[in-house]
Amino acid sequence: MNAINRARYVTPADRLAAIRMRDKVADGQFVYSVATTGVYCHPSCAARPALVENIGFHATPAQAEAAGFRACKRCRPDLQPKEEREAALVAEACRRIEVAETPPLLDELAASAGVSSFHFHRLFRRITGVTPKAYVEAERARRVRAGLAQSGSVTEMVYDAGFNSPGRFYAAADAMLGMTPRTYRAGGQGERIGFAVGDSDFGLVLVARAARGICAILLGDDAELMQTELRSRFPQAAIAKDEALAADLVQVIAHIEHPAPSFALPLDIRGTAFQRRVWEALQAIPPGQTRVYSQIAAELGMPAAVRAVAGACAANPLAVVVPCHRIMAKDGGLAGYRWGISRKRALLERERDV
Repeated sequence: MNAINRARYVTPADRLAAIRMRDKVADGQFVYSVATTGVYCHPSCAARPALVENIGFHATPAQAEAAGFRACKRCRPDLQPKEEREAALVAEACRRIEVAETPPLLDELAASAGVSSFHFHRLFRRITGVTPKAYVEAERARRVRAGLAQSGSVTEMVYDAGFNSPGRFYAAADAMLGMTPRTYRAGGQGERIGFAVGDSDFGLVLVARAARGICAILLGDDAELMQTELRSRFPQAAIAKDEALAADLVQVIAHIEHPAPSFALPLDIRGTAFQRRVWEALQAIPPGQTRVYSQIAAELGMPAAVRAVAGACAANPLAVVVPCHRIMAKDGGLAGYRWGISRKRALLERERDV
């Protein structure tokens, strides 16, 4: 906690007020002990309030224990803050999923975390933004993509990705890859992607659609350069203008110019498991609000992954629909934006006015 917070809880009156309000901000600034019970607690502890004459204050848990008090089993002041413990628990579950030879079951993950399956499912979804099953499937899809990009046999890749049989793999492959395994292994050769370009309040908008949905939304000022970028993203695909995309283009431009919390068109979002988690977290940010990279990293249960979050934002293929423009620098500045700082500023100003 910073010096400003520490200064808020110096006097006994301030500390008593924090206890009465169960102020979470005060956690970590001090602990209080109760003479009649022999325990010490966080200021935010939900335990029944003690009489003022029985309350003592201690700067740290170690000082409270040195004075003969034991940690409250309800708020656990001897452990890290609850939010940090939960984030670490989910981060460890993510690591287990990523290194497991076969996809772990929900019950197995919950047992390893020491909580019920119901609680684990809710906790995992709250912190990562996706369910454990969705994360498992995203990791499996990553392994499939990596395996198909190598020269080993498809059979080996099937089992390395955690499938029990080739039949199960082929039943799920199209949904994971957006195309057949053969097409993916050929670098997307033969995949058809249509695109359309139109004007918006923020410059040109290019919308591209594959078989499964919108796979790219690009902003810019030069249609030729935007088409070049699209082809660099899908180098082996058959890319051509598609007049039938006019309706999709209109919907995308309407969403950009009049931001809404949700987007109706189907999306074909391709990325690593981590990138997809970041992009899903971005989509949860309401119009008119912003976050910083560290907040997204913390929400994912990976507070040290700030650079990786920034990288995922930079790789975002769906401008505005996946709103990476709502991510700010640590100091609140606009930071970088692949489609231009002036465009980012204009997008944010429009959202604040809505």
